[in-house]
Parts: sequence; C-alpha cells; structure tokens
Amino acid sequence: MRIDAHQHFWTYDLGEYPWITEEKKILRRDYLPEDLEQEQKKVRFDGSIAVQARQTLEESRWLLDMADRHERIKGVVGWGDLCSEQVVKQLETFAAHPKFVGVRHVVQDEPDDRFMLRPEFLRGLGMLKQFGLTYDLLIYPRQLPAALEVVQRFPEQPFVLDHLAKPRIKDRVLSPWKEEIRELAAFPNVFCKVSGMVTEADWRGWKPEDLTPYLEVVSEAFGEDRLMVGSDWPVCLLAASYGQAVALASDYFKSCSEAAQKKILGRNALKFYGARRSGPP
Repeated sequence: MRIDAHQHFWTYDLGEYPWITEEKKILRRDYLPEDLEQEQKKVRFDGSIAVQARQTLEESRWLLDMADRHERIKGVVGWGDLCSEQVVKQLETFAAHPKFVGVRHVVQDEPDDRFMLRPEFLRGLGMLKQFGLTYDLLIYPRQLPAALEVVQRFPEQPFVLDHLAKPRIKDRVLSPWKEEIRELAAFPNVFCKVSGMVTEADWRGWKPEDLTPYLEVVSEAFGEDRLMVGSDWPVCLLAASYGQAVALASDYFKSCSEAAQKKILGRNALKFYGARRSGPP
C-alpha cells in the first residue's frame, strides 16, 4: 500500500485561513477528498494521512467525519489543546475514533521558540502515549534545539518531524540545521516526513538538484525505516503539482532496494501511525 503521509483538506474561508495570503491565492478554494483522489490515482497512491490545518477542536471533528466517509483517508492527525486542563477529556473523545492517529500543534507560528518546553504543554504531550497517539513536530530550524529537549524527555512517545523542519532551501543554508537533524535522528522514537520541500525552495525556479543536499542529510540520518513521503497537498501547489511533489522524493529513493522503497512510500507511515487503526497494509 502506497500512502501519502501528509496532506490537508479545507473549505476555504478567509477568516479561517488568514495565512493564505494574496501571494498564495492558488490555495483560496476548497480542497477536498474527491480532488485528492484524482491526483493520487495518477501516481498510484492508495490513501493518505490527513493533517490538521486549523487549531480548533472542530477541525479534528470535521476531518474525522470525512474519514468516516472516505476509505482513502487512512488516518487523521488532528488538533487538541495540549495546554488545556481539559486535554484528557479531549483526547479520550478523539482517540475513541479508530482513524484518529495523532496530534499536531502549529509550533512554527509560536513567537516563543521554546513554547514546547512550557510546563502545561509538556503535561499535555505526556498524555498522548496512554491513548496510543503520535505527535507531529511542525517547526522551523530555529526551534530544533527545543525539539531536541522535548524528545529527550519522552523516549517512548512516537514523534515525526514534518517537512524536514523546513530548512532554508531557497537560501542554500545547511548548517546548523544539518547537525541538529542528526542529533534529532539519534532518538529512535523520531521519524521524518520527506515533505514540504518545494515550498521552502524557490517557488518558480527550483530544480530537483536544489533539494538533493537536504534529502541526503535526512536519508543518512533517519534511514529507510524512519522516513515517509508526504505531498503536503494542496500547499505544494504553490511550487509544484501533486505528481511533482511526490516524484521528488520517490525518484530520489529509486536507487534504494525495492523493500526500502516500499517502506518509505507507505509501510513506515502505516507502522508509525498504527496499521491497527487504519486497516491492514
């Protein structure tokens, strides 16, 4: 089974998605499962993990409702208020759904680079394991030091790094991102999504070779057992089609064994997010 490990859905509303600026106007429309299915069939993908795009409880409920109606949605990474006193109640409710596989907070937008180390956030994060839930790390390179401290505190919590921590591909900057990625990968409970790269490159002038140094770093650091390919659709459309975004990663790993490619293109995502929740591979 070939799985897109990272994509989004929305019904567009300016008030709900203020980050979709005029520069990103291609995203100012609805993107729903029917649209994604057309794109996935072109590249022989069997389904995907739908990831939250709004920080509301309603977002999680909405995604789960769609997952009930669309078999191709294999899992939902939603939002829960990890800083809330009601976090246990929220997690109990969502985790009861077989397709609710994990939680994400948009840490990249927090002005405090050490937001994840706040006691109330750490308390909520510490609740995830008892519900069998994963955590998606959405951060910028400047937040990697805090992420390192967090994963060290929770050695049994499954983490996955979204979008390689958004390295400065357009500016061709590798360090200190490269060194900190290697430190993060030293923790065996941390996986990495090969996703979101084209939107960190020059949207209109990127070339596959621009991304190669970054792919080399995560490939060496995480290895074939902890990498998963994600499109970041529809956000990827700012710089590439769905097929192009997926091909960037899948083409890079063509030199790997067939077994390794199957892991990176689906089996690792099912393993990480829990095949027991999303159906057999």
